[in-house]
Amino acid sequence: MTTPQKELLAGTQRALLHRIAVAQAEGRAPSLVAAVVRDGRAVWHGGRTCVDGHAPDENVQYRIGSITKTFTAVLVLRLREEGLLDLGDPLEKHLPGTGAGEATVAELLAHTAGLAAESPGPWWERTPGSLRPELSDVLGEQPLLHPVGRRHHYSNPGYTLLGALVEKLRGEPWEDVLRREVLEPLGLKRTSGRPRAPHAGGWAVHPWADAMLPEPAEDLGRMAPAGQLWSTTGDLSRFAAFLIKGDDRVLSAETVREMRTPAAPAESADVVDGVTYGLGLQIQHRHGRLLAGHSGSLPGFLASLFFSVADDVAADLVRIVADAEPRIPEPWRPMAEVDRSVLELAGQWYWGTHAFGLRLTADGLLSLEPLSGNGRRSRFRANGDGTWTGLEGYYAGELLRAVRRPDGGVSHLDLGSFVFARQPYDEEAPVPGGVDPEGWRGIG
Repeated sequence: MTTPQKELLAGTQRALLHRIAVAQAEGRAPSLVAAVVRDGRAVWHGGRTCVDGHAPDENVQYRIGSITKTFTAVLVLRLREEGLLDLGDPLEKHLPGTGAGEATVAELLAHTAGLAAESPGPWWERTPGSLRPELSDVLGEQPLLHPVGRRHHYSNPGYTLLGALVEKLRGEPWEDVLRREVLEPLGLKRTSGRPRAPHAGGWAVHPWADAMLPEPAEDLGRMAPAGQLWSTTGDLSRFAAFLIKGDDRVLSAETVREMRTPAAPAESADVVDGVTYGLGLQIQHRHGRLLAGHSGSLPGFLASLFFSVADDVAADLVRIVADAEPRIPEPWRPMAEVDRSVLELAGQWYWGTHAFGLRLTADGLLSLEPLSGNGRRSRFRANGDGTWTGLEGYYAGELLRAVRRPDGGVSHLDLGSFVFARQPYDEEAPVPGGVDPEGWRGIG
């Protein structure tokens, strides 16, 4: 029998510090905090900031965005363990009248219910939840984009429905149930629906200048079960330990294993990235290891919680063949003819501060790709009425349209309620939530 190592070696700690220092400097993050968990406890914390004299620690709250979905999934699976529902139950059995009632509980958890990725109103992450007081406001008139159960299509409204399901069966607000049934038993005292000091502020960083813009911190209302929570690395370390081993006060070890078992067919883009989805958890193959967890983002914040389930051995046969006998690509050929009204859409666009390139390809499709790093990408097919429909990935089935000014020029792109403008947070575009009137600024 070997004794578990309780502390990381000095060289390992320095390597971790170097990693987050590079991430903060090269990523131009106003602040960054990280932690490592081993044997059920945090064995390393680190923080970096652009403010002299201090760095955030394991008790500073940040907004964790869609990691909230994993908490919501835990609540739903508790209802299953108690026999109050079955994962195969259609939503209509417990929460009638939503318009998405044929989807099962499991399909909602795994994002295979066919629902749209976003709410149809203004960008929900940057506007108050009071704009969406009812489920019908979140779902819109046509909540389903795809046949139920046929494909994985990530859906924020789907987790709004799961939160409403929890409220219906418990007879209490989602956040109250979460606090009593998950946060308190696991000792997550610094996780909450609204920020509690000390907490970080949300900032947008200009993509082409070392300047910042404050982001609004909205109460998401009905959308809270999809992305409302604030937490710390201290609390998330304890939550990660629970997701590995379970805790009978909350969920059994068998059920948390079920959460990290693939439950959704991977999209073609996800197959390339080695990503699938379980019940409230993302599952990834990275560098020979199987990882489970969830990422999260809201304007001004990025978060990631992943843990290694077990070491794996990479299958090298396909890689060996591909390296030894690479496929010879077909010659590039230009388009047969160019539609100038479409050509003017090509070029650089910004979703918030994230830069994307929109290309018109020889096969008549539009291709949207991030200009740096990872990000959502998709091709779009013309519908013949000036709109385009996404073909894969996050934007599969979502509608892209160019919104024009009275003079006929293009004001901005609307993609599933997201506004893409020619400049980051363009004051001339109808950016949901508005743009701070003082504009971009430094720190001092």
